[in-house]
Amino acid sequence: MPDKIPLIPNTIYHVYNHANGNENLFRTDQNYVYFLKRYHQYIQPIAETFAYCLMPNHFHFLLRIRSEEELIKFLIKKKKLKEEGLQDLQGFEELIRKLPSQQFSNLFNGYTKAINKVFNRSGSLFQPNLKRKPVDDDQYFTILIRYIHLNPMLHGFTQNPHSWKFSSLPAYMSDKPSYLARKTVFDWFDGKQRFQEYHKNILKEDLERIRKYI
Repeated sequence: MPDKIPLIPNTIYHVYNHANGNENLFRTDQNYVYFLKRYHQYIQPIAETFAYCLMPNHFHFLLRIRSEEELIKFLIKKKKLKEEGLQDLQGFEELIRKLPSQQFSNLFNGYTKAINKVFNRSGSLFQPNLKRKPVDDDQYFTILIRYIHLNPMLHGFTQNPHSWKFSSLPAYMSDKPSYLARKTVFDWFDGKQRFQEYHKNILKEDLERIRKYI
C-alpha cells in the first residue's frame, strides 16, 4: 500500500493526500498560504522539494528525503542534543527512521488544529496516512513534474495551469528566491527554456495520457 512505504533518506517520492469525505483542505487563499508556510517549517528541513500543487481538496508534492547526515543534524538541533553523546542515546536510530513521517504528521496536525479553530469544526481533516510512491525511474520523474503542475487543469480548477497560484509552476517561471530545487529541475530539463517548452501546448489528450501513467 502507498501509505505503508517508509520514507528513506536520499530517496525521491511522490507524496499526496486528500481531504476527508467531501470537505476541502483549503477554503481561502490564506489557508493555502498558511499551509505552505508550515510546510516550509516542518518539511523543508528534512526534504528537498522539486514540485508541488495545492488544490481545494487535495495536494501533490515531488520531493527527496534528505541524506541521513542532514536528518541527524536536524534532529540534533531539534532535540538540542550533543553529537558526542549520541552513542549513549537509546533509540536514536529509531528517531531518525521515524523523523520524516513525524514531520509530516506535525504539519497535518498543526494545520488541522488551525482550520478547526478558524472554521469552528472538529475532527480529522486529512485522509489517514500520507500516500507516497518512490520515484526510481527517470521518465517517471519527468512525467510527474508535468503531472503535478497540470493537476489543477486536469481536475477542472483552471483552464491555464500557469495561472494557478498555489503550485510550484509560477515559481519556476520567476527569478524570485524560492526554496524549490529549481537548479536541479532546470538542469534535469537542460535549462529553463526547455522546462518552459515542456509545459506549453497542453492538450486534453496529453493530460489523460499522463494520468494513466501515474
